[in-house]
Amino acid sequence: MLNRSFITLTLSFSIFLWLLAFNPAAAQERKATVACISFYNIENLFDTIDSQGVRDTEYTPQGSKQWDSVKYWDKISKVGRVISDIGTDITPDGSAIIGLSEIENILVLQDLVADPQIKERDYKIVHYDSPDRRGVDVALLYQEKYFTYLSSKPFLFVPEGRDDFYSRDVLLVSGIFHGEPMHILVNHWPSRGGGERATRPLRNAAAQLTRQIVDSLMQADPTAHIVMMGDFNDDPTNESMKNHLRAVWNQKKVKPGDLYNPFYDFFRKGIGTIAWRDSWNLFDMIVFNQTLISGDKGKYTFRKAGVFNERYLLQTEGRFAGYPHRSHVGDTYLGGYSDHFPVYIYLVREFEISDKKNKNN
Repeated sequence: MLNRSFITLTLSFSIFLWLLAFNPAAAQERKATVACISFYNIENLFDTIDSQGVRDTEYTPQGSKQWDSVKYWDKISKVGRVISDIGTDITPDGSAIIGLSEIENILVLQDLVADPQIKERDYKIVHYDSPDRRGVDVALLYQEKYFTYLSSKPFLFVPEGRDDFYSRDVLLVSGIFHGEPMHILVNHWPSRGGGERATRPLRNAAAQLTRQIVDSLMQADPTAHIVMMGDFNDDPTNESMKNHLRAVWNQKKVKPGDLYNPFYDFFRKGIGTIAWRDSWNLFDMIVFNQTLISGDKGKYTFRKAGVFNERYLLQTEGRFAGYPHRSHVGDTYLGGYSDHFPVYIYLVREFEISDKKNKNN
């Protein structure tokens, strides 16, 4: 039986004004459910064990990073703090769904969801070991009060003619989000190591695989919500996002079957999620299909996107002041959070609208 329980939020005056900014109808009392969906590349969350078949020796007490239990649990706590804060300016539940990348295995995820800062949310885990040679995977955490899990599948990414190339899977998780069918794809496309131009075909191939999955899902159920999230290692304007994933930038031009990328405007304004050589890239994004911007009454609708770049996530001194405060630079331990900022979107479903004037008559 589907779990249709959810938290009903009577919007405070401030949230009411926030909604009016997008739908300035006359003075009406609105009750709605508000949900946050987010993504976070948490920068190499490894345990301290040297695992066979995984290139993780550097993340051991004897390795080059001298990665020990003290550093590991500090990292868990820092990531837990960030997850506990995302979205809580709008909903006390924070992220209903959060995708993660650069995690080593199921064990580190179990330690993470047990962190006291987020333990009460009772996040459930979807994870598969991928063939990535560095040993990092993607995963999805979700709260059952919002999302009813139905199925999941990892799609192996092997570029044509590159049987020797091993990277992260594309993780597909399907379920019911408060009565509405939803598919989530978590991505971590190939990096730019070796140069952007030289590695561009790999990300284009990853985009093509993701788009093929999306097209199949749309064909099976055109009414379902499809949410793609991840560290794409490309900006919104790169050809992988623009030509191969085919994500539209202008919300007003999104048609059925299209995908919408709300992070283009952030990039155009110079806002990024990762800094490199004194410039910002916006590699982390959440892209979704037309069903979440159709505005159908009684269904979830996209309201806002954001980069979670709170002050405590910033490096405050030295050469990298203003950059994300990361865990390591090379083998030098900085004790930060991640080299990426998280990203998020807010969805709103209005379920009751009553005109005060009519109430008084």
